[in-house]
Amino acid sequence: MKLLIRNLARTLTEEEVGALFAPFGEVAECSLVMDAKTGESKGFGFVVMPGPGNGKAAMKSLNATEIAGQIIRVKRAAEDT
Repeated sequence: MKLLIRNLARTLTEEEVGALFAPFGEVAECSLVMDAKTGESKGFGFVVMPGPGNGKAAMKSLNATEIAGQIIRVKRAAEDT
């Protein structure tokens, strides 16, 4: 299951975001969207979790939680992203 994570603190790394999801199961991929000009995070990214149950559990538990001073939003990503 591919998840979209929005409203991330721009200081978070891919490793830190992946670690947030790891307690819910295997994280196959974690990527932040970066600004081409500045090289800084745009504040959102994607996590891929092979187990759909794991993805749903992570989404339910982490959506609307405060991480690094930001209330993050977690939802299922559109299939074409």
